[in-house]
Amino acid sequence: MSTPPLAPSWPYCARGADPGTDPVGCRGIHVPGHTACLAHLTDTDRDAYLTGLTPGADIDHRGTPFTEDLLNRLLTALRDPATTHPHLGEARFESAQFTGDARFDWTRFSGNAWFDEARFSGEVWFAAAQFSGHAWFLRTRFSRVAMFVEAKFAGSAIFNRAQFAGDARFDSVHFSGDARFVGVRVAGNGQFDKATFSMTSRWGPIVCSGTLDLSGAVFRTPVTLEMAAREVQFVQTRWDSTATVRLRYASADLSYAVLTAPVAVTAHPAPFTAGGVVDESLLSGPAGVRVTSVQGVDAVHLVLTDTDVSDCLFSGAFHLDQLRLEGRTIFAPPPTGWHRRGIWIGHWTRRRALAEEHHWRARAAGQSAVPAGTVPPTDRWRTGPHHPNPARTPDPDDVAAVYRQLRKAFEDGKNEPGAADFYYGECEMRRHDGTGNSRVERGLLWGYWLLSGYGLRASRALGWLAASMLATIVLLMAFGLPASSPKQEATGTVPPGGGKVTFTIDKQDPKNPATDRFTSKRFDKALNITLNSVVFRSSGQDLTTAGTYIEMTSRLLEPALLALAVLAIRGRIKR
Repeated sequence: MSTPPLAPSWPYCARGADPGTDPVGCRGIHVPGHTACLAHLTDTDRDAYLTGLTPGADIDHRGTPFTEDLLNRLLTALRDPATTHPHLGEARFESAQFTGDARFDWTRFSGNAWFDEARFSGEVWFAAAQFSGHAWFLRTRFSRVAMFVEAKFAGSAIFNRAQFAGDARFDSVHFSGDARFVGVRVAGNGQFDKATFSMTSRWGPIVCSGTLDLSGAVFRTPVTLEMAAREVQFVQTRWDSTATVRLRYASADLSYAVLTAPVAVTAHPAPFTAGGVVDESLLSGPAGVRVTSVQGVDAVHLVLTDTDVSDCLFSGAFHLDQLRLEGRTIFAPPPTGWHRRGIWIGHWTRRRALAEEHHWRARAAGQSAVPAGTVPPTDRWRTGPHHPNPARTPDPDDVAAVYRQLRKAFEDGKNEPGAADFYYGECEMRRHDGTGNSRVERGLLWGYWLLSGYGLRASRALGWLAASMLATIVLLMAFGLPASSPKQEATGTVPPGGGKVTFTIDKQDPKNPATDRFTSKRFDKALNITLNSVVFRSSGQDLTTAGTYIEMTSRLLEPALLALAVLAIRGRIKR
């Protein structure tokens, strides 16, 4: 059973009241000197009232039902001959109902304007309107597009809990006073590009099912922004003071934003509250936040917390080495599964990777672009927004520079494992850079990668160490160990006339055995020599000439491989 509507606090028309269905009837306030609202006056009385209005007059039409024609007649009566635009003083339209389009564009409100709980069933136009006082739109409902383009608010603009069933357009609006959008819901897109907020300290929480566009907007004072939207655009947005941007569900583009003070972009973990939990039913799916671009941003003042940057474009940003990445930051991993590289079959090393590396590798591999709106496969590199345009895809030397700067940011944040991933990515790009690096440098990088994954893959270094030790053992058993330990021999000459005898003590040259090279005894000796070589020790074992060189080589290579493995382990656990 529905609750009967409450009677308004003002003297109301009551036309059409029905004790059974609507005991209140028309809620329009009485026109002065009459007992009916403007909509229900007789034609003669309505004409007399409208004729008596002058530009700048105060009007009160709370609860009045307006047709498109009636509103136009009212605004025409208030038109200023000097400007040819309507001019209202104090304007009260609380709970008014507007059927059809409502065109307040270029209207001047020299006093306060109240539209609290008004209902607009058609398009609403406040384009280039001027509000000299405060403007109140609390719980106002806009059924279709609402246009506030280039409007100017000298006082406070209060849109708390307003609902937009279509697009909300506030392009190039100037808010000289406080602009409040607490609990606002937009079922379409919200356009605030090039808007200026001079005194706003809190903007939102606002829920938008589409895109919230604040490109080119200017925030003059410290501000907290709270938004739950499918997409948020901050392209060339300017913050003249500190700002905290709390987002949910959104992908955020900060390309060429201007930050003159610290700005923190944070994924808010729980629904926003504003006198209660804000309704987010316009959105569905994971509430995480993705940052898609920081190109052209001076990252000195930028902090990203708990964000997904797997598709974020970092190239072209400044001072990335001072970017702060807090909380759980998600980067794009390399492809998963096994793949063929030439004659080799292998799998990509698990690490954090930049979107730019994905885009370059996808173009280099000749991959076809992934259709927009589809989830990229995990067994392929992810194509970029400009694929396969080489002019818009960074080259390996550009990606290496980005890796280098982000590595320093991780190191300054005492995140050594994260820095190790970016050092790996930097070396990968240098290894594939065929124009910026010499062949010698690339050859060294190839060897460094092959032996130990740039000193970051302990399993690879230990694998080569085990293979090297096994090869050393086999070579020693085959060629390095003599058939038997050489015997010492003493030779001398007895002078003919007697006297002192001089002996020369020598040792036989070691000789390889003709048979039985691979025996358990020889294996034990070879293993002992090899293990000593790993720790730079000489075994003291008699060796053949070949064995001596085998041991020397082993004492050079195997300790180096062991050191690389230790270095890789340290890089993963160091804090």
